[in-house]
Amino acid sequence: MNIDSETVDKIAHLARLELAETEKQEMIGDMNKILDFMAKLNEIDTVGVEPLVYLSTEVNVFRDDVVKQEITVADGLKNAPKHDDKYFLVAKVIG
Repeated sequence: MNIDSETVDKIAHLARLELAETEKQEMIGDMNKILDFMAKLNEIDTVGVEPLVYLSTEVNVFRDDVVKQEITVADGLKNAPKHDDKYFLVAKVIG
């Protein structure tokens, strides 16, 4: 299949693109290159080759959640501008 000016006009209309005449000529060349490449790919013998869906065969490779205390409450409150023994103190925002 060869791409011609009429096909590019139709595709440009469907994509809501406005192409100048020079852009159309570039587009014809680019689309023909794409179709030539696809034709080369169709020549390859793929009998017995399974389709690649995922790049890895791993399933759900996640680490287990481990509950641990990274910092103490005192360390967490150390740099807070206002706090009491257990909580951050902030301005009241609800009337």
